[in-house]
Amino acid sequence: MSSAINRRGFLRSTALAGAAISAAQTTVAATPASKHSTTRPVVISSANGLTSTNGGPTSCVEQAYRMITEGADVLDGLIAGVNIVELDPEDASVGFGGLPDADGVVTLDSCCMHGPKKRAGAVACLKGVRTPSLVAQAVADNTDHHLLVDEGAQKFARNMGFTIEDDLNTDHSRALWLEWKRRTDPRHYPDPTSRAEAGHRVGLEMVAEGKIAAEHYYGTINCNGVNANGDICGVTTTSGLAWKIPGRVGDSPILGAGLYVDNEVGGGRFHRSARSEHLQPCVFSGGRVPSPGNESARCGHGRTPANSVPDDRTAAAKRRWQPRVQCHLLRPQQGW
Repeated sequence: MSSAINRRGFLRSTALAGAAISAAQTTVAATPASKHSTTRPVVISSANGLTSTNGGPTSCVEQAYRMITEGADVLDGLIAGVNIVELDPEDASVGFGGLPDADGVVTLDSCCMHGPKKRAGAVACLKGVRTPSLVAQAVADNTDHHLLVDEGAQKFARNMGFTIEDDLNTDHSRALWLEWKRRTDPRHYPDPTSRAEAGHRVGLEMVAEGKIAAEHYYGTINCNGVNANGDICGVTTTSGLAWKIPGRVGDSPILGAGLYVDNEVGGGRFHRSARSEHLQPCVFSGGRVPSPGNESARCGHGRTPANSVPDDRTAAAKRRWQPRVQCHLLRPQQGW
């Protein structure tokens, strides 16, 4: 039997909820089902959904869960939750103060999806708005489009009444960028392979020295939830790969890669601690997804991400792309 199946088939055949290769990085809130429902409300998130509070008393997971159980729309609750992380200047992987691109500009990506309404929206390379998840929701609610990028996304956000700031760097994120620039070739584009190797090496050095938190180097936040009616929604938001070439878009804002939900069969998101350029085509793209129970994401041609690295890459480069994929899954089922 082929290892590639479609999204709906995959979600039907997966484990109950939160099946993760690295469960330690996942946070979940749940409560017993009420007498009048067949579904137990659940919120599942990346680790920063519980650790980040932006100086307040409530984390993303707690905020989303409280709103959902009080009757709010599931997506509204999830986005209110991730807004806490997006606005937290101490989290360098998301929103305000996220690690910038190679030119020192913070650009943000986000997507959201509403299971019962079958609506979705996304933005990529968005500049100047601290909460891209809210702009992604506005795309879903106010347009017949799914993805807006760069200047178009910013113009749309301005027209929707969002405040546009000149710079989303914090002193911390700007200092990290200046340190990265100091250590890399000042010409910046020697050749693509050399630049990628040098940039990644310096980034990992800064992680090893404690200048950048390891979870922020590739960091993202995904938050999915289901209410007592079985309505499933999800949101993903990130500042993207640190020091990326301006204009680069990863997997997070791509519907079907950064996020996918369906009220009938469930929802999920694949987290990875490798670059999405090699994992994105291996996950949901083209309707192909990893086989359930197989910890190696399978590519469209039946290869693992590591084996899909071009042959002219060094052995070190191949090791770098070895995937550590984490899978957040929700499946509607009586009693969860």
